[in-house]
Amino acid sequence: MCSAALLVLGIAAVPKIHGQAAPTQAWASGISVEASQQLFSTMCALDAAGFDADEGTLAEMPSRLALRGELLKLQGPVTSALRQFYRDHALADSGETLSRYITFALVVGPPPTFQYQGNADFLPPDVASLEGFQKLLVAFYSEAHLDIRWTQIKPEYDRAIARYQSPVRRIVTVSNGYLREILKPMQGRTFTVEVEPLVGNRTNFRNFGDHYAIVVGTGAQLPIDDIQHAYLHFMLDPLPLRYRKQVEGKSALLNIAARAPRLPTEYRTDFLSFTDECLIKAVELRLRHLTPEKLEAALVENDKSGFILVRPFVAQLQKFEKAEPAMTYYFPDIVAGIDVSAELKRLQNFTFAPFQEASAPAQTAAVPEIESASAELDRRLADGDHQIALKDAAAASATFGKILEKYPNEPRAVYGLAIASILSGDADRAKELFEQLVDASGSTASGSPNSGTTSDPTILAWSHVYLGRIHDLEDERDEALIEYRVALAINGAPENARLAAQRGLDSAYKPRASENGKESEKP
Repeated sequence: MCSAALLVLGIAAVPKIHGQAAPTQAWASGISVEASQQLFSTMCALDAAGFDADEGTLAEMPSRLALRGELLKLQGPVTSALRQFYRDHALADSGETLSRYITFALVVGPPPTFQYQGNADFLPPDVASLEGFQKLLVAFYSEAHLDIRWTQIKPEYDRAIARYQSPVRRIVTVSNGYLREILKPMQGRTFTVEVEPLVGNRTNFRNFGDHYAIVVGTGAQLPIDDIQHAYLHFMLDPLPLRYRKQVEGKSALLNIAARAPRLPTEYRTDFLSFTDECLIKAVELRLRHLTPEKLEAALVENDKSGFILVRPFVAQLQKFEKAEPAMTYYFPDIVAGIDVSAELKRLQNFTFAPFQEASAPAQTAAVPEIESASAELDRRLADGDHQIALKDAAAASATFGKILEKYPNEPRAVYGLAIASILSGDADRAKELFEQLVDASGSTASGSPNSGTTSDPTILAWSHVYLGRIHDLEDERDEALIEYRVALAINGAPENARLAAQRGLDSAYKPRASENGKESEKP
């Protein structure tokens, strides 16, 4: 239930990202598409630890899919320690868990030492939270013979890299042409598209000083829009900083934008970042060459979401397109063209869109209506998962409750509500909901497990694990053991759920004092 995420991370300057293990393809200064052994090795470690990857995205990489299966079955002292580390550091949202490890892979050097690049005092918080993983990865690299495995799998990575060549080249050419910018070797800035199939449909973007990287999967649909957005960050991020004084002169507009429920938290107090994001969104709209009607609809949507500078930036970009200087030199004129008084007046009585209601285009045909309903359900579920990740039990309960009002007995919503109940300390409600899930599937403690009507083995297995833990907390050890055994017998259960069930068999569950309940191992 994790959607792709585009994450922007501004960190103190770190040396260039190293370790291009697959052939680097570069056609412009500092621009490349590649794969790295440190990212590959990190994802292999997550495979072995039981990370719930989307195997459907590996359809075109049979050797990589087979390797994942081998790693899940791998046994050894380091592998066991690695699995324990993963369980101890897992977040409620698997996408956010993955994000931390990707950040780690982008700040370490190549195997076999995986040394941190730059000053360890400036490591991103994501990496600092994984203290001890670097030593485990060094040992796992040796135990799992990842050097040999990389040699065997490398041709599939090379083919995946080749798929991205033309689309990324076009993004660079079109973007630079629009901005009238030329990258020069002495600038020392880099933009890397890192190809790693195990990230699936999730897209992760980082920048460390002047070095930008976006990690992409190998699914049938390439994330072209995400790469375009990341590349525009690479090109435009320096401008608000370079012209800080001029930009901050328009900061009164942030007081208006911050009222928008949909505006991401990171932009509510950082006007430079907010300005940068609005400029990028405006450039994207101009690059799409929309009809006036579609452009207006996009501007209205940005206004409703709180990105209120997109509209005036689009107006200024239309003037830029008729001028001659490159964006680097014209940007002050764009900022100067924003009339704060006019914008404040325009937005004086503006009604922003509520957080839970994303607008959807009107549908006329039956099939698009079904697709729209499915997209709406996925969006609402993603909202609930995000609230779980933030440990906001009240908001998550409300979100999943509303989903169930419209989609009664939807297993993912029932499961989410159960997790929210655990977060809020309502074990009785959580137990009732988990029992509802296993009863609906026919996989109960008193019967034999089967696929049943709850088709997701992840939900089913974890429901039994949580029921076992609840029984353990209620000193009902015999009932707990039954639940753990049923979880282990679920066909297709993810490795992390099986490991949790086995731990439950080995010893009665005791929650760690540093965590709120049992949600830390939620798949």
